[in-house]
Amino acid sequence: MLMEDDQPKRTYAHEIGMDLSALSVAELKERIALLRAEIARLEADIEAKGSTRAAAESLFSKS
Repeated sequence: MLMEDDQPKRTYAHEIGMDLSALSVAELKERIALLRAEIARLEADIEAKGSTRAAAESLFSKS
């Protein structure tokens, strides 16, 4: 028989607009951390795409 501590912790994806009333303060803080990490990942991808575009534009710009 597995003890509660032996079971893997469940993680759920956050859905925009979902009902938050059933979540504890700890769960809400986990969701905030998850969303902040996702924002950082998205911003890094934007930055990478921007620098790639700038490099391509400088390569093909008329001098």
